Amino acid sequence: MAGSGHLQGGIGRERIKALHEREAEAFRKARPETAARLGNGIAGFLDGVPMHWMKDWPTPFPILVDQARGAAITDIDGNRLDDFCLGDTGSMFGHSPPPVARAIRRQAGRGLTYMLPSNDALAIGPLLQEKFGLPFWQIATTATDANRFALRVARAVTGREKILIFNGCYHGSVDETMVRLKDGKPINRPGLAGEFRDLTRTAKIVEFNDIAALEAALADRDVACVITEPVLTNSCMVLPDPGFHDALRRLARDAGTLLLIDETHTISTGPGGYTQAYGLEPDLFVLGKPVAGGVPTSVWGMSEDVASRYADYRRTHEPGYSGMGTTLSANPLQFAAMRATLEEVITEDNYAHMEHLARRLDAGLTAVIDRFRLPWHVARVGARVEFICAPGPLKNGGEAEAAHAPELEAALHVALVNRGVLIAPFHNMMLISPATRPAQVDRLIRAFCDVVKRLTD
Repeated sequence: MAGSGHLQGGIGRERIKALHEREAEAFRKARPETAARLGNGIAGFLDGVPMHWMKDWPTPFPILVDQARGAAITDIDGNRLDDFCLGDTGSMFGHSPPPVARAIRRQAGRGLTYMLPSNDALAIGPLLQEKFGLPFWQIATTATDANRFALRVARAVTGREKILIFNGCYHGSVDETMVRLKDGKPINRPGLAGEFRDLTRTAKIVEFNDIAALEAALADRDVACVITEPVLTNSCMVLPDPGFHDALRRLARDAGTLLLIDETHTISTGPGGYTQAYGLEPDLFVLGKPVAGGVPTSVWGMSEDVASRYADYRRTHEPGYSGMGTTLSANPLQFAAMRATLEEVITEDNYAHMEHLARRLDAGLTAVIDRFRLPWHVARVGARVEFICAPGPLKNGGEAEAAHAPELEAALHVALVNRGVLIAPFHNMMLISPATRPAQVDRLIRAFCDVVKRLTD
């Protein structure tokens, strides 16, 4: 089945290379207008793209989007793609959900930013309390910002410097989280640009699901905060072992360490995220990306105890700039879009639809993997599904990193695009939105089956 030569995911590299070359050529032929307009890149932009990771898609050149509606994207050559990437969660509830689009239109004529609250802000505070459980909230623009600000509060109220992270985590571009384990030793994450500091000085790192290592790392009582996703999501997906989150909560409390739950990806679990679905008890909570339906917005909340301790800290702290906040954060456009999202989009009915189709996708992909006897598996957290080209389940971030098969994944991604399906570019993640239809899920399963068959015949 695998053919000769070295293997990735049980597939011979020669077969992978041949598939990728054929599919790359088919991609080019289907997009003559895009190729002509992009040329050697978009004029005026560094490396020819507005954001560097736009070059990281495995396609020969970026897809130039004409429009996106619901759960589909159309490029300027008229190619329509069923979109399961959905802006890598930013559009998890579909492109331009109608309630959000209406709210944006209304607010556009009333002013976009003025550093003051609006009527929508009056509704948002209680909505955040109701959805996510914590009593006090602030608005930022990205989850990176929100995580940075929450970690400042954690350090302020504990008087401690160190932050604990899990190997393989993702929390945006927060400095303290740019640490990895290599041969069991903490190092700066490879590839960091212009970073001359030793980030391991203020960050401790252990493997996800390793309760003993977590306990040992907290024993010195010098950690201000543990920051974690409930599920590792930005590599190959790693689910928590039974009892892991209970142990994490207990050990953090015993050590006087705060617990920050970052739900930016695991909001796929349900209307209140993984936190509400599984009864987690964070001291701090962060949610970015889809919370305003695609308008750049994030929220961060804190418990009554943390808010009280932070108030005490501010009463005794010298006055001055806190280092938290950006001028465009908490603007009225964010308020309008977020209110519409919280009231009309993040609903039980929408999540029931998303969960149903995610189960369908999970089962369909698993059946294909089983049919062709591949050493792969599928992982899922709510509406977020991922096929992983390695055996599973994975236990930690080290295993997740080792499970990546870059050449194979790149070939698969281009082949799926050529069959009308878009998935996340940096790993094999797929999202189900309220706008996703059963026919789109079935087309993805058929496309996946066809590509796997070509790899294995």
